[in-house]
Amino acid sequence: MSLPEEFHEIAGRVNNWGRWGADDEIGTLNLITDEVVQGAAASVRSGRRVPLGLPLQQDGVQTGMVPGRVNPLHTMVQINLETFGPGTVAWSDDAVTMGLQSATHWDALTHVSHSGRIYNGRPASTITPHGGAEFSGIDKARHIVSRGVLLDIPRALGQDRLAGDHAVTPDDLEAAEELAGTRVRSGDVVLVRTGQIRAYLGGDRHAYAYPSPGLSVHTPEWFHARDVAAVANDTLTFEIFPPEIENLWLPVHALNLVEMGMLQGQNWNLEELSTACGEEGRYAFLLSATPEPFVGATGTPVAPVAVL
Repeated sequence: MSLPEEFHEIAGRVNNWGRWGADDEIGTLNLITDEVVQGAAASVRSGRRVPLGLPLQQDGVQTGMVPGRVNPLHTMVQINLETFGPGTVAWSDDAVTMGLQSATHWDALTHVSHSGRIYNGRPASTITPHGGAEFSGIDKARHIVSRGVLLDIPRALGQDRLAGDHAVTPDDLEAAEELAGTRVRSGDVVLVRTGQIRAYLGGDRHAYAYPSPGLSVHTPEWFHARDVAAVANDTLTFEIFPPEIENLWLPVHALNLVEMGMLQGQNWNLEELSTACGEEGRYAFLLSATPEPFVGATGTPVAPVAVL
């Protein structure tokens, strides 16, 4: 089944192919300039640090819905080994098997393709079994430090958590921006809170996964108009799931990653940040969220920290 005309019309309006040159591999991360980072540093007032990553554990958010995306399996490979003889210094080592997108993570621009293409018009066939992503692997996003802005949708709408069938619209983003008291600007990393992660934190990972509120197919145009550098939220699927347009699966992924060249993150825990921003009365902060540089990977774990 081919993608509908409505999708292609939106794609044409948000497309960034060639904007930063034919050789570009990082898309909207180009918007995080030195000046943007200097401005982000000025957001720090109290020094309050808020972690946004979920614990990496076997009882994680994955339910088996996504084939091969396994929760982290932690194994001890050495325990108190006295390599140099009895009574010498002993050491312990660990190993982990996990899906790179299994917990709090960034999707690389190569995470999805459509119509045989990835970001900047390159063939999807440049992703191979042994080499991974030849272009735009997550290792190309060498540093992500910028101003973060929390758009707290439930708080803006007077709710604790969005309903499972709520598609976050541009109007919702505008309402949360008004609550935040700051305008999203070029180079910002936007964090969209839905409250959905409360289901997982409450012990029900199946309810967390499905049905899920998330971003509407109409939000990429809002992010494009504001020149947002990256977007993350507190859901498993990022966009509303099941989709708002029947049989149009993962259109927001395709618009953000393929057309716009904008990284997106999932499974970010924004609950403590929501509390902190509410207490301090401000929703902009310095965000450090540099990906783990797995060469050729289409996603990676991240341990983001917001500094207020």
